[in-house]
Amino acid sequence: MSPRVSAAIGRTFSSVRASRNFRLYLFGQTVSAIGTWMNFTASAWLVLQLTDSGTALGTNVALYFLPVLLLGAYGGVLADRFDKRHILMITQAAYGVVALSLWALVASELVDLWMVYALSLASGVVTAIDNPSRQSFYVEMVGEEHVRNAVSLNSAAFTGSRVIGPAVAGALIATVGIATCFLIDGLSYAAVLVALVAMRPSEMHAQQRTTRERGHLAAGLRYVWSTDALRRPLLAMAVVFTVSFNFAVFVPLLAERTFGGDAGTFGVLSALAGVGSFVGAIVMASRVPEPGMRDLSLWAVAAGVGLALPGLAPTLWLAGLAMLPMGFTIMAFMITGNTMLQLTSRPEARGRVMALYGIVFLGSTPIGAPIAGVIGEHLGARAGFVLSGLVAGGLGVALLAARRRSAVPALTDA
Repeated sequence: MSPRVSAAIGRTFSSVRASRNFRLYLFGQTVSAIGTWMNFTASAWLVLQLTDSGTALGTNVALYFLPVLLLGAYGGVLADRFDKRHILMITQAAYGVVALSLWALVASELVDLWMVYALSLASGVVTAIDNPSRQSFYVEMVGEEHVRNAVSLNSAAFTGSRVIGPAVAGALIATVGIATCFLIDGLSYAAVLVALVAMRPSEMHAQQRTTRERGHLAAGLRYVWSTDALRRPLLAMAVVFTVSFNFAVFVPLLAERTFGGDAGTFGVLSALAGVGSFVGAIVMASRVPEPGMRDLSLWAVAAGVGLALPGLAPTLWLAGLAMLPMGFTIMAFMITGNTMLQLTSRPEARGRVMALYGIVFLGSTPIGAPIAGVIGEHLGARAGFVLSGLVAGGLGVALLAARRRSAVPALTDA
């Protein structure tokens, strides 16, 4: 192996080599993520079978993410105030209870649409608390030096599981039924709990915590808004996540209505998007320079092109192929934005900053998903993909143009 290849591999897996705690965490997250993608695939198919409605699909997704929009900022306050590892133990156990509840309802044939909606809402409440602690926990496991690598590898594990989870879910739905998917997901959270318990607190990179005084939520919001390096990427991500990144609503509609497929078709399309995301995460893990607004803008343009491709594909085979660049570019955009916020924010405010990231990433879905559902229902999945791509790509071009205009005076003065 050449020294250059060896160095590249070392950079790609630097956080795994540096931290036993992160190795444990990454293993647990990988196992759990397979179950999560199985649940996500089965839930979407369950709603579609119960209602045959794209609007219902969008509503279910919106209910899952609505608590993040409403409660996510308070989750950030908790993350900055309490032990993140202990918070994650509680939230992972709660996720398991919700998944097993859905399994029991489906297996007993008592499930109704409102029950699916209620459990999606319950999962959303857990996510509002879990996400800020999870997003800001990387730096405690690996330190600031390896935080981008840790974020990328965890994203690779999550999206790599997307290759396995939907495909397995599609096979199980076609053979033994939907209920088994929820059972496996519920049990998979045990892997994360075991990993969290087995961590060594003495090897953590301790971060400064906030006090128990009131006013930390408002202080965090003021800090982000007054810091240009945090405000600008958050606003850009808010637009893209809200309008463009609700493609999960369109995939089952593309599989069933556009190409006349079944649950297996849906699973394969989702898995191919996961392959692209996995490759994107691995590529981003090997990059060393800290990202800036130019990087975020370029990846917004690339994501716009990637999102439009499935909508323009004339055949199922080409639509599946188009899922690869779509997944790649979306993942690169997400990791770039996440890393910018992680490295820019102060340690004692990182939980609240990442809570705002969660709000624009996940909490924007209650706004975007119903809109996506209506577009998918009335205009079709193809139009949904193309329109999503136009918004993301257009924003990226606008940001690049604005950056170029702002640089002209400086060049002239020089």
